[in-house]
Amino acid sequence: MSPKKLTKNLRQKILIHTTAEVSPRARIGFGTKIWHQAQIRGKAILGKNCVISKGVYIDQGVVIGDDVRIQNYSCLYEGVYVQSGVFIGTGVSFATDLNPRSLTISGKTKKRGDWTGNPIIIKNGASIGSGSVILGKVNIGQFAMVGAGSVVTADVCDHGLVRGNPARLVGFVCRCGYKAQLDKITGLNVRMVCSICKSKFTILRIYWDKIEPNDFLVKR
Repeated sequence: MSPKKLTKNLRQKILIHTTAEVSPRARIGFGTKIWHQAQIRGKAILGKNCVISKGVYIDQGVVIGDDVRIQNYSCLYEGVYVQSGVFIGTGVSFATDLNPRSLTISGKTKKRGDWTGNPIIIKNGASIGSGSVILGKVNIGQFAMVGAGSVVTADVCDHGLVRGNPARLVGFVCRCGYKAQLDKITGLNVRMVCSICKSKFTILRIYWDKIEPNDFLVKR
């Protein structure tokens, strides 16, 4: 891509494509790249070394940590909090208003102050597959993974793998992103081992008990 098509702040090491719209009231961390036709509203906070891909919309007040990658055309509305190291796939929507209407009860067009947003928290290292919808009041745990096209209506535990509409827990994933297998059950805790990198992590027994036998290739 020609350097002439980019606006590059060398002092701050922030790259913003000329077609992107970034509010002067937004805070952008060093090393972050904002690509074609992305829109960053006022009072949004983006951490360091993020990648904001083509057509992404980030509403005012959204907070994003460091090293976050957001793929094309995803929409993050006020009330969304994204911690560090998170991956958000293409076309992901965050529906913070659970009772949306175009008009107020008096029949007037709603303004910003008329909307009721509910917080959504995406914790460190989590991944959200393309085309997913995340509803308000949902927390997605550390290193959790949401399968593509899922509709998430409830919290997802750390390392949880969910998919479907509504999304349900079908397994657990390592921080490397691959599915883990049962290693050992001890009281209220369950130790898992990654099928690829062999790293181990612990989950609570209450989450293990939610898994249906057909979802796992190993005996419980």
